[in-house]
Amino acid sequence: MKLVYQGKTKDVYKLQDGNVLLKFKDDVTGEDGVFDPGANTVGLTIEGAGKSGLRMTKYFFEKLVDKGIPTHYVEADLESVTMTVKSATVFGKGLEVICRYRAVGSFLRRYGAYCEEGKPLDAFVEVTIKDDDRNDPPISEDGLAQLGILTKDEYATLQHLTQEISGVVKEELSAKGLDLYDIKLEFGRDEEGRIMLIDEISGGNMRVYKDGEYILPLDLEKLFFE
Repeated sequence: MKLVYQGKTKDVYKLQDGNVLLKFKDDVTGEDGVFDPGANTVGLTIEGAGKSGLRMTKYFFEKLVDKGIPTHYVEADLESVTMTVKSATVFGKGLEVICRYRAVGSFLRRYGAYCEEGKPLDAFVEVTIKDDDRNDPPISEDGLAQLGILTKDEYATLQHLTQEISGVVKEELSAKGLDLYDIKLEFGRDEEGRIMLIDEISGGNMRVYKDGEYILPLDLEKLFFE
């Protein structure tokens, strides 16, 4: 097992069989000690956040696999807080794809002149480039194609998968009386070049509310599985 990358919330190891091991950490993204799934820096450390994130990720990935949606998921071990996944190549140096159901966070900061906080959105898909130095700038379909990051056909696939996956997550949360406002996903290509969901699906990369009140990631896991 070889360490290949130390990320903000996970460490990545290459396994001898060609798969990859993700070790979940207790660090979460945010600013000034406040959690923000859209932030590009580690804002705080929450004890148990890694295991909490993996528990939700395992649940959702297994749900997606059952539905035939392409993902990198192989298996997860809650005791060691690790997840084994298929090897993947990312788009360019990495993209984040956000699906928004409500106007909050960076969407509201940018477009607040045209909407109020919490305004309903119709599964609005937004792509940002993973680039800490440039504050993860948003990029359009044309921009992605002209920079050679992905084709327009691949963008259409990315958008469809994002809305399909986010819809599954939203429905599962709704069944527990929880309201998904937005979710951040990541995608890559498998060895045959097919697009699949990678990374994680947990409280650390989504905003969820209950009765109009924001739910912290660890509280979300407890509410979801109670």
